[in-house]
Amino acid sequence: MRALHLTSGNMYGGVETFLATLARESESAPEMHSEFAVCFEGRLSGELTVLGRTPHVLGHVRLSRPHTLVRARRALTDLLRRESFDVIVCHQPWPCVVFGPVVRRAGFPLVLWVHMASEGRHWLERLARRTRPDLAICNSHFTAARLSRWLSCPRVEQVYCPVSLPVISGERAHVRRSLGTPANDVVIVQVSRLEELKGQRVLLMALAELVDLHGWTCWIVGGAQRPAEIAYLRQLEAVARDKGITDRIRFIGERSDVPAILSGADIFCQPNTLPEAFGLSLVEAMHAGLPVVTSGIGGACEIVDGSCGVLTPPGDASALSMALQQLIVDRDLNARLGAAARRRPDALCDASRQMRRIHQVLSSVAVA
Repeated sequence: MRALHLTSGNMYGGVETFLATLARESESAPEMHSEFAVCFEGRLSGELTVLGRTPHVLGHVRLSRPHTLVRARRALTDLLRRESFDVIVCHQPWPCVVFGPVVRRAGFPLVLWVHMASEGRHWLERLARRTRPDLAICNSHFTAARLSRWLSCPRVEQVYCPVSLPVISGERAHVRRSLGTPANDVVIVQVSRLEELKGQRVLLMALAELVDLHGWTCWIVGGAQRPAEIAYLRQLEAVARDKGITDRIRFIGERSDVPAILSGADIFCQPNTLPEAFGLSLVEAMHAGLPVVTSGIGGACEIVDGSCGVLTPPGDASALSMALQQLIVDRDLNARLGAAARRRPDALCDASRQMRRIHQVLSSVAVA
């Protein structure tokens, strides 16, 4: 089976991590050949190329500029005429809006892969309803429940994303030295997009309550990719200054060596203020043996339980502070939760099993 995966390509987050994993884990499902098409070249296209899956480039699209839309649709039409695919997968509503009509006219099965748990109020989601997919795939049960509220689809499947086992380069001590972190400090790390809903501000407010507790450092990993994110980063830096914790916070930007960063940490914290669809970063942290502290909302509740982490009320900096303090002070508890966390991903996101599951689901709607 030959599947073509369509995405914008101009950002890098959970969706792009998942697509890179599809390319990386291809040997786990040899009957499924995945190809990719992007509108914008960037980090994702570079990673896919390194993995031997150089994407088709359809051209930049701005929906406010109709000529770019026409050009990209023409490029996909030409690609579908030249190549033989069995199913076309749009990741998120945007490529479904841009390319769904082309896929329909060409007669290919259309799949919408939903990676965000939304209410369907966004204008892109409203436009996506005009081209109903043959199948919708959701990355969690929470996402599937949300999707049913706004999209009429003949079939919905839930598939957890495959997560590759981390390849760690560099030693824990080296990572810490490179980030100016004392060898014996407990390191709290957050790896995520710089967006308000990821809860970085709440994390800083919680850590401000621990200013008199010695022996901790926090690494905030994630690069500002848009103007709003640049402004948000400046706000976070100001919070750290105002709360007197600047010397204990490291804003280390976007990193391509996340497994190494996680190997140098002791606690993973992502206190989402709004429910997220799933949480690949949580699973990756568990692979590294880190107890996870996150908000008890959304897809995170399908990943984290009391055996491997702590769920706190969203937006409650004091509750988050108490949870972090307990894990900083009680090293035995930290170790027990971390050991359980290391075992947890296999039950949800084992790469070989999930790749076979993806092949099974996509094959069920593929061209006979």
